[in-house]
Amino acid sequence: MPGIEATPVLAAAGVWAGYGGTPILQGVDLAIGRGEIVGLIGRNGVGKTTAMRCLIGLLRSSAGTIRLMGEDVTGRAADARARAGIGYVPQGRDVFPRMTVEENLVMGELIGGPRGRKLVDLVYQRFPILVQRRRQMAGTLSGGEQQQLAIGRALIGNPSIMLLDEPSEGIQPSIVQMICEALRAVRDELGTTFLFVEQNLDTILDMGERCYVMDKGRIVTEIPRGGVTEEAVRAQLLL
Repeated sequence: MPGIEATPVLAAAGVWAGYGGTPILQGVDLAIGRGEIVGLIGRNGVGKTTAMRCLIGLLRSSAGTIRLMGEDVTGRAADARARAGIGYVPQGRDVFPRMTVEENLVMGELIGGPRGRKLVDLVYQRFPILVQRRRQMAGTLSGGEQQQLAIGRALIGNPSIMLLDEPSEGIQPSIVQMICEALRAVRDELGTTFLFVEQNLDTILDMGERCYVMDKGRIVTEIPRGGVTEEAVRAQLLL
């Protein structure tokens, strides 16, 4: 069963970060084991997106350490962390709108290399709408289709862990459910680890095997494996 191992896939210890001298993260600690699907939840404005940007390297931390597979990546830029094995799907998806679906996926191959090229078939299998849309400009896709493309592109980068920021935002529930099922299948097939930020209760319950709860820039508690229930999640979202 997936869980925290002696060497987590991703770990943060005492991480501080902010903008313009204003601290947002105030000593974040977390550890995620291989094959886990972990939620990072809490009210709006508590630092969840900032934490994701810091973990991928888009925001430099001012203190603390971030380790990937036991290796200190705190000082590495975002592109170096991506090559080392951290995939990232930001809030708003951020596909290349004037490139086709297929061209967007090729960008993932630049990170994944030969292994990434082998993952193209898996992405098309899990997100079959992308096969139908492969010659279509990404900017003309629906929100749900763009999210599938963004996830597929990140998967082709062959990450050890994927960071997903609000994967359900602006997407109809049936598509969100399909995406959740696809991500669980990818985890089962490849052992990929997932950390996701989410506000939608149904998505948290569908995906989250355990959850870290943020408040005021810190991890204040954890909902453990087996404890991710509607009552427990609602209580934390109303902190």
